[in-house]
Amino acid sequence: MNLNKISILSKHVFLCKHVLGRWYTNFARCKPSIFCQCSSKLVASILPCTRQRLKTGVAVPVLPARTLSLTAFMFKSKNHSTEINPEEEEDEIDEAEIEELFQQQIPTGIGKEDHRIFIVHPDVKWGSRKQYLTTAALQMDEAVGLVNTLHKWSVVEKIILSTKTPENKRIFGKGNFQTLTEKIRATPEVTAVFVNVERLLPSSEKDLQEAWGVKVLDRYSLVLHIFRCNARTKEAKLQISLAEIPLLRSRLRNEIANLDQQGGGSRYIMGSGETLYEMQQRLLKERELKIRSTLERLRKKRHLLRSLRKHKDFPTISVMGYTNCGKTTLIKALTGDAGLQPKDQLFATLDVTVHAGQLPSHMTVLFVDTIGFLSQLPHQLIDSFSATLEDVMHSDLIIHVRDISHPETVNQKVNVLNVLKNLQIPERLLNSIIEVHNKIDLIEGYEASDPEVTPISALKQHGLDVLKEKIEEAVVKYTGKQTMTLKVQLNTPQLAWLYKEATVQAVDDVGDDCTANVKVIISQAAYGRYRKRFQVT
Repeated sequence: MNLNKISILSKHVFLCKHVLGRWYTNFARCKPSIFCQCSSKLVASILPCTRQRLKTGVAVPVLPARTLSLTAFMFKSKNHSTEINPEEEEDEIDEAEIEELFQQQIPTGIGKEDHRIFIVHPDVKWGSRKQYLTTAALQMDEAVGLVNTLHKWSVVEKIILSTKTPENKRIFGKGNFQTLTEKIRATPEVTAVFVNVERLLPSSEKDLQEAWGVKVLDRYSLVLHIFRCNARTKEAKLQISLAEIPLLRSRLRNEIANLDQQGGGSRYIMGSGETLYEMQQRLLKERELKIRSTLERLRKKRHLLRSLRKHKDFPTISVMGYTNCGKTTLIKALTGDAGLQPKDQLFATLDVTVHAGQLPSHMTVLFVDTIGFLSQLPHQLIDSFSATLEDVMHSDLIIHVRDISHPETVNQKVNVLNVLKNLQIPERLLNSIIEVHNKIDLIEGYEASDPEVTPISALKQHGLDVLKEKIEEAVVKYTGKQTMTLKVQLNTPQLAWLYKEATVQAVDDVGDDCTANVKVIISQAAYGRYRKRFQVT
C-alpha cells in the first residue's frame, strides 16, 4: 500500500472516529422523531463488536426512544463534516413531545388491551405490615374496585392467602405458593395477576411471572395505569411520566441482569468506558431532569395564579379526602359549577382545579378540587404529584370529606391524615380542618357522634347550608378578616371599591348627606388600602 493510500485511509479513519464520537456524545440530544427510527438498530450499528459477541436471539435491551425526554439534535453534512445548530435545541418539552412520550411509554407492559385479572391478597397475620383498622375481605373489595375502574378489565378469580413472611421473595410459604400457582395455571382465561401489595421488588416480580406465566402487577403499577387512563392535562401527563421512571429503571435492571445470565455481560461503548446500561441510566436521568424542569416552570405559573388570587383576597379552601368519597360532587353542590362532571370511580380527578362559590354573607371563596388518596400508596407516587398539592399548602382552610357509608371509613380517615402529615402540611392548616361526613343518606338513622363533624349528602344537597355557615366562620377566624360598618360617601368611588375589594353585606342609607353605613367583611390588608386611598381616619 503506497503512502498516498495510507494517508487517505488515515483521514477516513480519523473522520469516522470524529463523526461517531460526536454522534455518541450528542446521542441524548437527538429528536424523538429521528431517534425512534433507529433505536436498537442505531446502537447495534455503532457497536459492531457488541453485536458480534451477543448470542443469536439475544436482543440488546435498549429503552424505546419515545420513552426518553430528548432535546433537539440535527446533523448537517457538508464536505464530510457535522455541525450542531444551537438554535434548534429546545429548552422545554412541547405538547407534541409530551404526547409522544406519554403514549409510547408504558413501562409496566400492561398495554392498552383489556385484561382478565386474578387477584391475590396476602393476609399478613402479624408484624409491622399487619393492618389493624381493616380486614382482608375489605382490602380485597378495594382491590376489586381498582380493577373494575379500568375499562374492559374484569376479575375472573380472587383469593386471600395467609402469610407470615410478606418480605419473602415469593411472599407466601412453600405450600401456599404451590397451591396458588396450581390455581392460577388451572385458570386459562387469566391474562394477569394482581398481587395486592404496595410494591413488589423487581426480582420478586420476575420470579412470580416466570412461575405463573402471565404479567404480574402490584398496587403501584395498577394505580399508575389508572392515572394514565385518566390523565388529560399536560401537567398530569408529566407527573405520571415522572412517577413511571422508577418502573423504567427496574425493568432496565431486569433486562440487563437477564442479558448477563445469557452470556451477554457488560458492554462498553467503543473507548468511552461507559457500558450500555450506564448510558441508558444516564438518558433516563436526563429525561427525569427535563420533566422536573418543566414541572418547575408549571409550578411557577401556578404560584403566579395563587398570587393573583391572594391579591384579590379570595379565601382558598382545599377539599380533600379518600378517593371516590364525593369531593367533586360536593364542590359542584357548593358552587353550582355545571362544568364539573363527578364520576363514581376511583381517581376520576388527577388535576387540581379551582372553582368559585359564594358563602351566605356573599363572600366569594375558591374551592380547590384535589387528587384522592389511597391506602398503601407508595410515597414515590405521591411525591410525583407534590407540585400539584402545593395549592393545598397555600390554602386557608381544608375540608376533609369522608364517605361515612364506607365500611373502611375510619381506616380511610387515618390514611388521609397520615398523608397530610407526610406532606408536611402546615400546623395551622391541620388545626383548621373541617370534617364532613358525606353520603349520610345511605345510612339509616345516622347521627353524628362528634358535634364538630358536619353531616351532609352532597348528591342530594342535604346539610349544605349548615356547612356553608361553618365554612364562613372558619374563614373569618383563620384569615384574619373582620366584620366592620363603614361610613361611606356615596358621591365618591368608595362603595364601588368596597364591592370590588371586600364583601359588602348591607348598605343602609342614613340621610340626605350622600352617606351610607356599609357593613362589610374585609381583610386587614384591604382595610389598610381603603384608608390610604380615601384618606379615612
